[in-house]
Amino acid sequence: MKKKQFLFLFAGLLFAVNLHSQNVFMPEKLFNFGPISLQKPILLDSVNLNNTPFSDEMLLSYSVTFPEHTRFKTELTPDSSGFFHLNKPQEGLAFQLLSFFVSGDRYGRGKLIVTSPNPLELWVDDVKRATKTQLNDSLHHSGSVDTYLNGFTNNQRIVIKMLTSADNKINPSVKIDIRPEEADSLLNYTFNYTNKRRINIIDILEGKRVSSSSISPSGRFVLLSLRETQPGGKNLDFIEVFDTKQKQTIISESANRQSLRWMPESDLLYYTEDINDKRNIHILNPLTKETDILAEGLPKESFYIAPDEKSVFFTSKETISAASPAGLKRLIGIDDRQSNYRDRSFLYRHFLDSGLTQQITFGKQSASLNDITMDSRYLLFSTSEEDLSERPFRKSSLYMLDLKTMAIDTIWKDLTYSYSAQFSPDGKQLLIHGAPEAFGGIGLNIKPDQIANSYDTQSFIMDLTTKKVDPVTKDFNPTISAQIWSPQDNYIYYRVEEGDRANMYRYSHRNRKFEKLPLKEDVIRSFSIAENAAWATYTGVSTSNSNRSYLLNLKNMESTLLSDPYAEKLNTLNLGEVIDWNFTSSYGDEIEGRYYLPPNFDSTKKYPLIVYYYGGTSPTSRIFESTYPLHVYAAQDYVVYTIQPSGTTGYGQEFSARHVNAWGDQTAEEIIEGVEKFIAEHSFVDSTKIGNIGASYGGFMTQYLITKTDLFSASVSHAGISNITSYWGEGYWGYSYSAGASAGSYPWNNPELYVKQSPLFNADKIKTPLLLLHGTADTNVPIGESIQMYTALKLLNKPVEFIQVIGENHAIYDYDKRIAWNNAIYAWFAKWLKDDSRWWDSMYPDE
Repeated sequence: MKKKQFLFLFAGLLFAVNLHSQNVFMPEKLFNFGPISLQKPILLDSVNLNNTPFSDEMLLSYSVTFPEHTRFKTELTPDSSGFFHLNKPQEGLAFQLLSFFVSGDRYGRGKLIVTSPNPLELWVDDVKRATKTQLNDSLHHSGSVDTYLNGFTNNQRIVIKMLTSADNKINPSVKIDIRPEEADSLLNYTFNYTNKRRINIIDILEGKRVSSSSISPSGRFVLLSLRETQPGGKNLDFIEVFDTKQKQTIISESANRQSLRWMPESDLLYYTEDINDKRNIHILNPLTKETDILAEGLPKESFYIAPDEKSVFFTSKETISAASPAGLKRLIGIDDRQSNYRDRSFLYRHFLDSGLTQQITFGKQSASLNDITMDSRYLLFSTSEEDLSERPFRKSSLYMLDLKTMAIDTIWKDLTYSYSAQFSPDGKQLLIHGAPEAFGGIGLNIKPDQIANSYDTQSFIMDLTTKKVDPVTKDFNPTISAQIWSPQDNYIYYRVEEGDRANMYRYSHRNRKFEKLPLKEDVIRSFSIAENAAWATYTGVSTSNSNRSYLLNLKNMESTLLSDPYAEKLNTLNLGEVIDWNFTSSYGDEIEGRYYLPPNFDSTKKYPLIVYYYGGTSPTSRIFESTYPLHVYAAQDYVVYTIQPSGTTGYGQEFSARHVNAWGDQTAEEIIEGVEKFIAEHSFVDSTKIGNIGASYGGFMTQYLITKTDLFSASVSHAGISNITSYWGEGYWGYSYSAGASAGSYPWNNPELYVKQSPLFNADKIKTPLLLLHGTADTNVPIGESIQMYTALKLLNKPVEFIQVIGENHAIYDYDKRIAWNNAIYAWFAKWLKDDSRWWDSMYPDE
């Protein structure tokens, strides 16, 4: 008796397990569009060209444009057996359309089965997947079709096109179910009835976006540049011209006019056209659409139109000849691995009235045009020479040239950290962009024991009569990214890096006051001011929207939206909330950050956490699209936390100076402390499932962090530095970047820094599973940085994977490779943070 009971219980257990491994998911409702009446064709012959007689089933192949789901108004519910029933047409034949959406909660594979007595077609995301041509005379004998839903099913739209007839014995009906494969027993499907879905990497790559905007001199017209990336990665570029007077777009065309720009004074556009080995400049009237030739027969260079529109300036390149035997190359300098190292550029001027082209600079030094006065009388140009005796290993000189007399005035000679200059509207002062150390360090605002972060760029004003320099932004914490002195209102407009935002300020030199402009986006990417009117245009992006362009009234600061082409796609995406979260570190600083929640967030659940950072000189800015799109991680049911630790620019010189000679010191402690405090304050985070990811310097931070802590369950390092010494010597910009990051420190005078802070020399401390990613053609951080760490961890028998992206440089831009590369990251985190290795195994099965 006991044996029978045992067998019975065992059999019951097997049955329960079997049921669990074969979950069946069925919709609770469907939405119907129809009937759509059909008519049979005129039968001119009894058979067609294939000798096939006509049948009602042939009508099934008739094309139908599926309406938007919102037009499916009739709601249907199933009977006890799961069938949805519709009415037959009163006469003749008709299509009935059924629409719904399906989502899966994880990577996997499920079979979608449609059962019906009627002929039908099964469509998934506008692709026909299966066809049933037979007509059955009862529900009991209904046939079925099926298709597989593979990978992540992200609100895929399902449409069933059913052929119905008044002559059928029974009413049309359909049953729908989805069955995950046994290996995917954890996979759950939901049926949805809205086109809102979660964002994925394809949404980041594809779509139409506005990239920049510029305003005409009078402020009447705005030129918009747009790009559409199509499936497969093909890019189509467009331009639009918006007329603010008519309040409408007056030009919309493919961007086939090269270098389209506004003239300095006229409301005309100019562009270039190449004919054989020469380049012509044309002008375009946006109102009449008429074109004319401004200049012809010029070299194939970029042009700068003089403010008085009477001449054109350009640079022409010559290359140093340095002979070597065939197949060999003798380097003539540290940077001679770079393709343009031997190039030298010289300034030229072309007069539009006479057609004369005159060389302005001559010799062996390259000259760069900085600016021209409003009256076109004076020109600023700079030269730069390599000087390996001291950081930053280059010195610059700035000259002012009287274009009428060709007399030259030396503004400065062989200075470091002074990058560029432009004239004030009256031509009596210079607005200069440089590092805090420029002009003997008069702009420094750091502690006595610190070295400034030379990437924390500042603004200076020089009086041309006295040569006295005013460090305008010495006490202004944001980093100066771009600047322009407006002739219209005499304000200096600054685009700045302020924390994780890029804002606009204007500065009154007379009152010495900064005013923040109340713009509509978190990160301003372009800002253009009308020369002769109180109007501007800007393009920006925020955490949860793509680029948008605006017209700005500089008198009342009102912004008017001009272009938001990505809005239509964005309206179909279900994004999670983005919330700012800061903490006070043990060093006493407020460390800023933000976190992304999954769509349909449930605070009672436990979510794995992904931590993203850079940790180098720049913040992780509040942008929607990026190489590491944080919304996409959140869409896969992770909480994503990003942090702005010490060393980041945009928080003041003292804060950014902590980057110098640190290489993870204090920065790593703040990241670890931030993660621990974040977990403690947010009960919805699973503290046992935390991943971390970074790239470039952030990739270095990933490797460095996991030598210091076992807090993380999975790590990703893209193009990360493992050995500061080898990066310093091998990267194209290794030594010059280290002039800032390792100021005054070299492997021979500070070996402790290069060894102690290099993750490679602490590889034995790593326990966290590490995914290394690297482009094989990376010139910035050579792939050897990942090779070294991979070799070390394999020899130490630590969990590590290494994926090389063939032919890609520091960033991954190839469309297909970028998708595969991102999927590898997602699959790695799923394996270690969700205990689900199926995605990873499907990409990289064991041999």
